[in-house]
Amino acid sequence: MVGADGQLPLPWLAEPLSQALATARSHALLVQGPAGVGQFELSLLLAQAWLCESPQPGTRWACGQCASCRLFQSHTHPDFQLLVPDALRETLGWDADEGEGGSAKESKTKPSREIKVDAVRAMLSFAQATSARGRAKVVLLFPAEALNTVAANALLKTLEEPAGQLRFVLASTAPESLLPTIRSRCQPLPLALPAPAQALSWLQQQGIAQAEVLLAAAGGRPQEARDWAQAGLQANAWLQLPARLARGEVSAISDWPVPRAIDALQRLCHDLLRRAHGAAPSYFPAESLPAPGQPEPLLAWAQVLQRAARHAEHPLNAGLLLESLVLQGQAALNPPRGAARRA
Repeated sequence: MVGADGQLPLPWLAEPLSQALATARSHALLVQGPAGVGQFELSLLLAQAWLCESPQPGTRWACGQCASCRLFQSHTHPDFQLLVPDALRETLGWDADEGEGGSAKESKTKPSREIKVDAVRAMLSFAQATSARGRAKVVLLFPAEALNTVAANALLKTLEEPAGQLRFVLASTAPESLLPTIRSRCQPLPLALPAPAQALSWLQQQGIAQAEVLLAAAGGRPQEARDWAQAGLQANAWLQLPARLARGEVSAISDWPVPRAIDALQRLCHDLLRRAHGAAPSYFPAESLPAPGQPEPLLAWAQVLQRAARHAEHPLNAGLLLESLVLQGQAALNPPRGAARRA
């Protein structure tokens, strides 16, 4: 959100925000692109700008100081509603009883990763009411692909024929998974990776050591690199991972969350395959990687990792799983003589 100082939370969003505010011709925008580059933040900035009572001249950005902006910053704006899965609310900094019409219920069950039809129905009641402050009414859905099928179908008619000043902003890292009828009702707003220098400067301002290593490890996604660093991943541990895998050292990833450990191994496998085919690596410095081996064993390991990733959130035995994956990776780097030909 634009703060009282008029600054953006992520500097690389300045250009796409200005372009979106200048070129938006639809009541519904679909922010789409890779995760970890500020999709949610850009969507909030758009919503705040549409509701702002004193937009900045020229850019049309929110002023950050009017009564509407103060309400927005405190998550209490009566003309704004946020629809996100309950499982993401704490991560995004929104309380469990905010958004979704304030209808979240106390429950001992695990927070849902879906946007359910009850939330959409509550939004429909919100959409039909008159704007409290007279500027607009805005609904933000993030991530849009979290809409389950019933919820998506419930959204369609309102998305096609919004009442009054109602506007939507949807954000998605997988727009192809949305219903075609939802995509067709939205104006696409692509959000690409930021320039490396800009992303690196931002990470350094966050106090991230060896930010260039973690930025490359995250595939150029600065928010993901920051999250990894805040979770305790150090650049040296990343640089040492290929050599430790080649030695079969399970301890290299044994204290990582299973999803992150598998993701790291998949990125390593990806780079090893690129080197095996004579291409430059994407996530690791070339000098940190062992000599390229035969691609066939690496491809087999990649398939094993892909299957493991499907159950990464609920492994039967995390320790045994990671040990198995590391040892299979070690074997892929050092296959028995003739194994590649037999494969």
